Amino acid sequence: MKSWPVKNSYSKNIPEQGSAGSFWEDRRDRHHCGVDIYAKKGSEVVSIEDGIVVAVGISTSDEILPYWNKTFYIVIKNNSGFYCKYAELDDVIVKKGSLIKSGQLIGHVGLVLNSDKINEKSPEYIQKLKNKNPSMLHFELYSEKPIITHKNYLGGNWFNFNKPDNLLDPTAYLQSIKKHD
Repeated sequence: MKSWPVKNSYSKNIPEQGSAGSFWEDRRDRHHCGVDIYAKKGSEVVSIEDGIVVAVGISTSDEILPYWNKTFYIVIKNNSGFYCKYAELDDVIVKKGSLIKSGQLIGHVGLVLNSDKINEKSPEYIQKLKNKNPSMLHFELYSEKPIITHKNYLGGNWFNFNKPDNLLDPTAYLQSIKKHD
């Protein structure tokens, strides 16, 4: 049985193609690698499926970009074979190598943007988010080993027009969970 990753999300609707937070959203100089599931900061994030934690690390921080808060990611290889990347987390409560059950708490929703540090030098789409402070789970899906570091990847965005072969649109996968939840 699959579990919706953020029980207290504002909606179980996936952002529509082309809208803010949708998969492969065109952000002019980059493309969005996942979907954003909006929820209150601190909301519980659970594993969608049974699996094993294969990576944990820093997703964003002000050391990378000045308008970012420090957030974390978790990558779980599901028993189904997919790799799920849960990102922009406030904290991580599992460790690499941990066996995970569907519905198990793995972390909490974080707040990626620091509105006080967004200015005219920030990307246009970031400037539009100033003072909105959207907190969310950024969710990516991969067919094989996920992108963690790459010259074209930063903070859930791909700085190239050609999508990586292993990066999947998670929309249908997440919509299938709504039927179970």
